[in-house]
Amino acid sequence: MEIYVYWFLLALLLVGLEITTGTFYLLVIAVALAVGGATALLGAGMVWQFVFSAVTGVAGIVMLRRWKNTQAINKPEVGLDIGLPVKVIKWNDNGTARVFYRGAEWDAELESADTPHEGTFYIKSVHGSGLVLTHNKQ
Repeated sequence: MEIYVYWFLLALLLVGLEITTGTFYLLVIAVALAVGGATALLGAGMVWQFVFSAVTGVAGIVMLRRWKNTQAINKPEVGLDIGLPVKVIKWNDNGTARVFYRGAEWDAELESADTPHEGTFYIKSVHGSGLVLTHNKQ
């Protein structure tokens, strides 16, 4: 069997594994292996096959990481808790509160210091194990 067949078989194997993981990294490596197979199919030597495959893989990983970083920055905070009401149990002297939500007590703080302590409060965001509260339902 020709060497390019092995390149393409490995690429197909990684595409199959990628379908189960969904991370896109295996897909980038599969494309790099396919480039190595195409280089072999064109008759280039083994060294050039590895060089083109490696360059494609490294470039693909760099591009994927940059793309994922921009997606994380532009992604708005979406959570199942956002916009749901909470019951304030007790206000602390420092402006924080203890609230009852989902059958448990949580620490909470207001979105701004000038927010009044009366009325219905909704979850604006979740920071670690604490909640940020607002009067506006989101």
